[in-house]
Amino acid sequence: MNIQKGNFLDSERWEGRAFFADWQRTAAGVIEVTDPATGAVIASVGVGGGADIRHAAAEARVAQKAWARMLPTERARILSKAADLLEQNGAELIPWIMRESGSIYPKAGIEIEHGALFMRHAASLATAPMGMLIPAMDNRTNYARRVPHGVVGVISPFNFPLVLSVRSIAAALAFGNAVVHKPDPRTPISGGIIIARIFEEAGLPKGVLQIVPGGADAGEAMCTDPNIAMISFTGSARGGSKVAEIAGKHFKKVQLELGGKNSLIVLDDADLDVAASNSAWGAFLHQGQICMATGLILVDEKIADALTTKLVAKASHLTAGDPSLNEVALGPIISDGQVEIIDEIVNDAVAKGAKLLVGGTHDGRFYAATVLSGVKPGMRAFEEEIFGPVACIATFSSEQEAIALTNNSDYGLAAGVISADIGRALRIAEELDVGMVHVNDQTVNGGPFAPFGGPRKSGNGTRIGGPADIEEFTTWKWISVKDAATPHPF
Repeated sequence: MNIQKGNFLDSERWEGRAFFADWQRTAAGVIEVTDPATGAVIASVGVGGGADIRHAAAEARVAQKAWARMLPTERARILSKAADLLEQNGAELIPWIMRESGSIYPKAGIEIEHGALFMRHAASLATAPMGMLIPAMDNRTNYARRVPHGVVGVISPFNFPLVLSVRSIAAALAFGNAVVHKPDPRTPISGGIIIARIFEEAGLPKGVLQIVPGGADAGEAMCTDPNIAMISFTGSARGGSKVAEIAGKHFKKVQLELGGKNSLIVLDDADLDVAASNSAWGAFLHQGQICMATGLILVDEKIADALTTKLVAKASHLTAGDPSLNEVALGPIISDGQVEIIDEIVNDAVAKGAKLLVGGTHDGRFYAATVLSGVKPGMRAFEEEIFGPVACIATFSSEQEAIALTNNSDYGLAAGVISADIGRALRIAEELDVGMVHVNDQTVNGGPFAPFGGPRKSGNGTRIGGPADIEEFTTWKWISVKDAATPHPF
């Protein structure tokens, strides 16, 4: 699939530039954006360093005051128009997402659909009630209201670059914050340029949104800059830990949405065909490069062999290759280094007694859908987030064992439970120490209306989406009023 040369994402506007108050060259220079499937250069964009981030943060702080004073209905109108523009230009934008992030067409389409939903949800938040009267303690009137932090720094990853950027950007803007956004330098178009163009055309005032792709030095500059009050980070546990450490030293609020080693529990009364379908989708979608991916398939030992046979059959028919040809189910892994990590984890499992039933091979960055059975604690495949198309099957003999295997994890993002008995599945769901549980579904679920996140290495206790957006992207301000000043004893 060739990238459509439409007018909306005309590269003459942004080639070699980043988005400050307008499209400008960066002090740090230019980076080339490549297609992970072919290695072909797609475009070049401006890349930011510390000086560029400081410039963006200073501009954003100036612009934020007027944006916060704007009527909430006007902020909502701009966000709604941005959603309309994203949908209207989807046909032009989907090929960019495919080429840049290695996505198959349906996954890229989900980014357009969900991106628009997140912006519309943010528009509704802009006009939500933002205050309360506080009970009187004396003859004063007391009230509290939610106010914006000021400038919010957003750092997003490569895997769902549009959605995982927009969900923070739109919510922050809705409440009157300005935003400095650093998309992953591997996906600066899907995670940055598209979003800048959407809001530029929607009429967002200049300077309120600044988008500067960059690496770790740019991220560190965001965490230390005094003009940025909050950091919203989506990425790896290791990266999130570093962000929390640096931003915490500079007294910033930090919202972290990190990785997951998500269990799908398949009970002995499950429909095996449906369970195999759920397992394959959760493990292999977008090559497993999703924080919610089904990282561990926990199967009742009585049905494990039958389910494994069905899952192997599905994996055997999933081809990996260039998504632009529209003939494959799996695209490329994002980098050669990540391919090596996947190989190491698979080899470690086999060396420790797991069985490699299908896959475990790759042609460059195209990693075959892989199924491992007999995966147990102590293997990296059981304990680590793989971020590759590897289905890891482990067995249990009782419900309590399945619960314990799920909860005894460094992560706690998502889980699924498949059973013909809803009451039984719900009983298990209530005992799982994770942020999200999906009954009779696999683990890859998300959307704008639910609080998304999890404990331990999956995050810092914060949530994003739904009512949680108000908690994250605003803070309380208490105001007390006396009719007239009165003397005190001193």
